[in-house]
Amino acid sequence: MEFKPVKIGKHTLKYPIIQGGMGVGISWDKLAGHVSLEGGLGVISSVGTGYYENRAYVEKLVSNRPLEVENFYSKRALHKIFENARKICGDAPLASNVLYAINDYGRVVEDSCEAGADIIITGAGLPTNMPEFTANFPDVALVPIVSSPKALRLICRRWEKRYGRIPDAAILEGPLSGGHQGFTYEQCLMEEYQLENLIGPVVEEAAQWGGIPIFAAGGIWDKSDIQKCMELGAAGVQMGTRFIGTYECDAHDNFKEVLLNAKKEDILLLKSPVGYPARGVRTNLIDLVQKREGPAIKCISNCVAPCKRGVEAKEVGYCIADRLSDAYMGDKELGLFFTGSNGYRIDKLISVKELMHKLVHGE
Repeated sequence: MEFKPVKIGKHTLKYPIIQGGMGVGISWDKLAGHVSLEGGLGVISSVGTGYYENRAYVEKLVSNRPLEVENFYSKRALHKIFENARKICGDAPLASNVLYAINDYGRVVEDSCEAGADIIITGAGLPTNMPEFTANFPDVALVPIVSSPKALRLICRRWEKRYGRIPDAAILEGPLSGGHQGFTYEQCLMEEYQLENLIGPVVEEAAQWGGIPIFAAGGIWDKSDIQKCMELGAAGVQMGTRFIGTYECDAHDNFKEVLLNAKKEDILLLKSPVGYPARGVRTNLIDLVQKREGPAIKCISNCVAPCKRGVEAKEVGYCIADRLSDAYMGDKELGLFFTGSNGYRIDKLISVKELMHKLVHGE
């Protein structure tokens, strides 16, 4: 199978491969810029931009962490990330991933559009009001992440009724992805919720809305996985974890080392303050949390609405903003290292150019 260009709204990808948005600081300018340069869709994560370039764009810090929403989701830093990514990829399509569960969702979507995002991708909840925040940017394509035909139907109905538009594409994320899942813990393990069993029904639903392109995500590793998804009706795929194993990935070397050393049994579904199960690597932090001996929870950044200003963090035993940022800064002891189910398969680092070549040509 030869991969052909695919359109998302007014934007054309040379190859049907979207790089998953990974925060804090795993997919910023270097990774996203190089993926777009090589013909995929590079995706900048808007999460935790206050940590970019050693917190250079933050107005206020407490304990060396960005204080409150406006600093954790720093507009100035996001603009700088896009500026630097553009220096790498030029005019190639570039996306921003903005989680629906964050505080200041609408503002961060607008910030992303102003920064130069061609496409906005949103998961972690049903973004029923997403088009509201892009009204002044008609060329920006909107791509929700869904986990079922019902979720896609609900979004399409709301958008059509309220805004007179439907998604330009949708990402169907199965339960083998890294980070937060759109399923309960039990559903993650059930056969009917596995990606290969969801693609057909979601593509069918998309056909009812004029054939919205569906990109399959979660547990995809190589060209044969991409081909299987496309044979089932997907227009392409989204992949996150495998891009961590590249030189250009913005993650700290210690983050990459954690994955290089991970075994299959080290990758677990964890509880998260966001209210969804999340997949990551078992590290010292996870052991501490299980013994209720994790670091103090102070809620400096106020990052996600479902956490209720640290209430859920105290329930599960860790602050997600602090622990993801510790991973970004290379703290192996207290960092939270998100990965998809195939994270243990990363055995060496390669360039984005080489990885894209492998994914496209299967060599």
